[in-house]
Amino acid sequence: PADLGPGAPGGLFAWLRGRCLGRGAAVDPARDTFGAMTGLYGAIQPADSVSLSTRTHGAVFNLEYSPDGSVLTVACEQTEVLLFDPISSKHIKTLSEAHEDCVNNIRFLDNRLFATCSDDTTIALWDLRKLNTKVCTLHGHTSWVKNIEYDTNTRLLVTSGFDGNVIIWDTNRCTEDGCPHKKFFHTRFLMRMRLTPDCSKMLISTSSGYLLILHDLDLNKSLEVGSYPILRARRTTSSSDITSSGSSGPRAVGSPCHQNNSGPLSEKTLSRPSQREGGSPRNSLEVLTPEVPGERDRGNCITSLQLHPKGWATLLRCSSNTDDQEWTCVYEFQEGAPVRPVSPRCSLRLTHCIEEANVGRGYIKELCFSPDGRMISSPHGFGIRLLGFDAHCSELVDCLPREASPLREIRSLYSHNDVVLTTKFSPTHCQIASGCLSGRVSLYQPKF
Repeated sequence: PADLGPGAPGGLFAWLRGRCLGRGAAVDPARDTFGAMTGLYGAIQPADSVSLSTRTHGAVFNLEYSPDGSVLTVACEQTEVLLFDPISSKHIKTLSEAHEDCVNNIRFLDNRLFATCSDDTTIALWDLRKLNTKVCTLHGHTSWVKNIEYDTNTRLLVTSGFDGNVIIWDTNRCTEDGCPHKKFFHTRFLMRMRLTPDCSKMLISTSSGYLLILHDLDLNKSLEVGSYPILRARRTTSSSDITSSGSSGPRAVGSPCHQNNSGPLSEKTLSRPSQREGGSPRNSLEVLTPEVPGERDRGNCITSLQLHPKGWATLLRCSSNTDDQEWTCVYEFQEGAPVRPVSPRCSLRLTHCIEEANVGRGYIKELCFSPDGRMISSPHGFGIRLLGFDAHCSELVDCLPREASPLREIRSLYSHNDVVLTTKFSPTHCQIASGCLSGRVSLYQPKF
């Protein structure tokens, strides 16, 4: 279109840069179909639910669709993993003893292989074609394992747990006895760890309110104490604050507070000078205290951490240390070199936020982005809320405010009789799933 040509404001190079980032209307296929998708989500209603006895599987801690949307897996409190056909809402299989303790997280490696992690300190690999036995069990963590990430380019599995460790597993050399592994990173009060879609960054949230970002990520290099440079940002706190134990400790997915006695980052490491000048080296660490509305003078716990599917932003669920407030916040990544190298800027900026229902204290609520990144599904009391960056469900890059603005509530859906702990969009269908504390799984899809 003429208005996107070289004569547009910013000129040819701004237009080309927009194309490279996939932010121009002419190069993003999702824009062509989103009018139809917005109409479908506007008509979404509770469709079906699977309500099984809590005596068998307990609370639902995590939901995960296969990449092709053909299978919905459910991580349960009482050692079980459930599998459903999300289209017919039929129960396919129950892995009754998937682990020896709570199942916390599920991650698909491809359309047939998936991994589960548990409070029994292990990770298990499964094949949808042969669910009677595990492919293998991975041992390496010494405390509850809370989440799993996967780098599709290198086929490296990345896990984190309440032992404070991030561990890398090489699935290229997987046998029945497990996979070669190494400890990649360690920090105190670790809650969640995520990789950006292009695996260029690793984000780690903590129960003491800090957010750690490893830039220019290289998973093949283990990070021993003192082996990575520190990038200082405006809201980065002192090393004495980070190493202090003035936190109530991390909290488990769907489980009460639990104190983590892992060792802190060393002061020697944190005192290293900034090396951001002239470009960041590999695995450079940035330590941030993200701004949270209403929490400027009090500590907070980052309980849930998600990333925008295009890598533009991070989504946090934060609660105060006293559990009297809870917020969903969106932070935009600010890329590029700082204006003044002597005073590097924070690489995250708060753009949108909304206060959440302060129910189900002590339990973490896992929220998520839609596949196109235009919507957020957030547990809200006994249901979920669909949130947008504006009333038209525009893309984040098209409605960035100068100052933090409220997320817009697009729709609220309530079909549970207990606190919702997790929710997930289907990657291929106009469907949302949610799971609650009493063990019920609900599906939402359009009804006309």
